[in-house]
Amino acid sequence: MSRHIGIVACSAEGAALCYRSLCMEAPAQMGEHMHPEVSMHTYPLGEYMVHIQSGNWEEVAKLMLSSVGKLADIGAQFAICPDNTIHQAFDLVVAESPIPWLHIGEAVAKESQSKGFEHLAITGTKYLMTGSVYPKILKRFGISSKIPDGDEREKIDAIIFKELVNGIFSEESRLYFNKVIQELKNRGCDAVVLGCTEIPLLVDPGDCPLPTLDSTRLLARAALKEALRKEGFSL
Repeated sequence: MSRHIGIVACSAEGAALCYRSLCMEAPAQMGEHMHPEVSMHTYPLGEYMVHIQSGNWEEVAKLMLSSVGKLADIGAQFAICPDNTIHQAFDLVVAESPIPWLHIGEAVAKESQSKGFEHLAITGTKYLMTGSVYPKILKRFGISSKIPDGDEREKIDAIIFKELVNGIFSEESRLYFNKVIQELKNRGCDAVVLGCTEIPLLVDPGDCPLPTLDSTRLLARAALKEALRKEGFSL
């Protein structure tokens, strides 16, 4: 048996993509129609947003801990969170969590290192882009990062919260992301982190100005690898 994965979700589209990616990629390693046991719990995004907007990461951590507690109670053996922004509460959560966690930024950093990327562009919510989640993790891997300018951050944030989390993916917004990513390429970045778990549903790697690091799917793959670790599966 593989290990039971607990998903602490926040926004629906990103969590759904992570869950689907995990389940769709598992059969190649586990056999037809097979994937690890997966359970998910989420509070409404609106409950998170009250605390995110006020910068109250202690209250964000309380919601995450409540979710992971429910997941541990039904047998989850480790947890992931397919939401980059609320990883700002990660250290508060893991200190009190009943089960271990994987960090989304670490999955991205490991992939970046394996591909030889050294200067990453970070896209995501304004809280994520100006926060410590990625700089803190990337520093451990010797990787630098840059973020869009202020006005660009505000527009990207608006696209995320007005469109992407609501399942709206417009060509206009896709082209705007490409424009911002091209500017970051011009500033010396060699890859871009799609650091909101909905962004991979909008940005097309085929015409993106930089190679993409899809935080959602990278987290799903890291969870699959962890679930199958020590279980005799070929990874």
